[in-house]
Amino acid sequence: MRLFKRIFSRFFIVALTIILFFLVDVVLVVGTIWLIADWLALRYPAAEPLITFLITLLSWAAVLFTVLHAANRDMVPETKIPWILCIVLLNVFGVAIYAVFSSHRPSRRMQRRYRMLYTHAKQYEQAKPLPEGEMHRWTDVSEALSAAEPAACVYGGTETQYFATGRQFWASLLHDLERAEKYIFMEYFILQRGEFWESILEILARKVREGVEVRFMYDDIGCMGKVHLVYHKRLEKLGIRCVKFNPFVPVVTNVHNNRDHRKITVIDGRIGYTGGINIADEYVNVTHPFGEWKDTAVRLEGEGVKGLLFMFLKLYNLSLKTCEDFAPYLPAARAACGDGGFVQPFGSGPRPVYQRSVGEDAYINILNTAKDYVWIMTPYLIIDFRLREALVMAAARGVDVRILTPRIPDKRVAFALTRSNYAALIRGGVKIYEYTPGFVHAKQFLADDKLGVVGTINCDYRSFLFHFEDAVLMYKTRAVLQMKEDFEETFAISKMQTEEDAKRNVVWRGVCELAKIFAPLF
Repeated sequence: MRLFKRIFSRFFIVALTIILFFLVDVVLVVGTIWLIADWLALRYPAAEPLITFLITLLSWAAVLFTVLHAANRDMVPETKIPWILCIVLLNVFGVAIYAVFSSHRPSRRMQRRYRMLYTHAKQYEQAKPLPEGEMHRWTDVSEALSAAEPAACVYGGTETQYFATGRQFWASLLHDLERAEKYIFMEYFILQRGEFWESILEILARKVREGVEVRFMYDDIGCMGKVHLVYHKRLEKLGIRCVKFNPFVPVVTNVHNNRDHRKITVIDGRIGYTGGINIADEYVNVTHPFGEWKDTAVRLEGEGVKGLLFMFLKLYNLSLKTCEDFAPYLPAARAACGDGGFVQPFGSGPRPVYQRSVGEDAYINILNTAKDYVWIMTPYLIIDFRLREALVMAAARGVDVRILTPRIPDKRVAFALTRSNYAALIRGGVKIYEYTPGFVHAKQFLADDKLGVVGTINCDYRSFLFHFEDAVLMYKTRAVLQMKEDFEETFAISKMQTEEDAKRNVVWRGVCELAKIFAPLF
């Protein structure tokens, strides 16, 4: 029965559709070429050897041209070797695969719309310049972030609260949703029916009846198998303005990789949430498919919520192909509040919508700036040479670099790739811990009791290259100290890995090393 459900699941059908469309395209192109060659050979029998030679020569010329294109292309270096191997080993089929799937760039139309929305949003931003030297040596990290993501403004006057578990987040979220007066905006990668979602939906439906504007955006591919294909229409019948981000259409293209991996809630422009927690029961430990689920989130109240608001409105309007007035959603001026520090919400996404890998750059800059420690939680550790060297170099300077990963995996391949990076990092002085009770889904960095980042950005290629992501950088806020306390408690119940642990099972390690070659492509 389980196998039957998987075969007829939407995810399986989508994957099969992509494969079939790709095969049809390849057969049409390659088949047409060989049909022409056969027709010429029949028409001019004496020239058949020459025709065969020319066709073979043209195919290898196409392979050589494609290899040179891949070698000289502006792309992550780790992606070049697997693509070149694919092209050389599969010949014209490799050329076809490269032509269709090598680019993870959004469509040009999407790029133009996003640039227009970015310019449109700039007129509403009201963040004040950061006083010179206010963040001391961490100013460079903030300024580099603003240079890579110009919409990443620094805000004072913001209270922060950190949630160490999904349960804590759930209780706070429901409390704030009940207090909504004007609007509720929610954007999540995964939405799944269950106790968690039903408790939220009951409030959203009631708030709509009270005159509150409610918008919900979820990712179409992320929700495959979680909700029905037309679930957004059910929400619309309740009065919720619902959008499926980048819905799947049966076209062979790599833009299906450009997913909305963000998790954002904005209430009246005054309260905002983000972090790793999706709207599904396992994230709040109602169910336990992978042991105890460790996830985190942060709550903002005050000026900094505008950063999350603008991120939501830009992607929402991008999906609807609109450009609405943002002014009605800006909160009214209030008395100054905050816990004394600064927050900098920022987005990350595929190039060239974003000029650089914003999330990875932020992580590397934190590692390069820290003096005492950098502690990291991530579900996946599938990293490129840049980030690996930044981790090792920080440890070489005497920085206490620790990474917390899951003990129980949610995806076995990702888990194997994560563990395949342990040996090199441990040799470089990085301490690796596995969360013994279960699965870690949190994505966060903490440095020197001063700086913290909580968001949706995993330490893997998909988050750095393909997905739309978000996070909040916090400097000397209450949440930073709460993060440290949580890290210490979590390390205490986790198992530190040794180089011997990383080297166990020679055969499996060899398989992982081979898989690492192709990891950047998926």
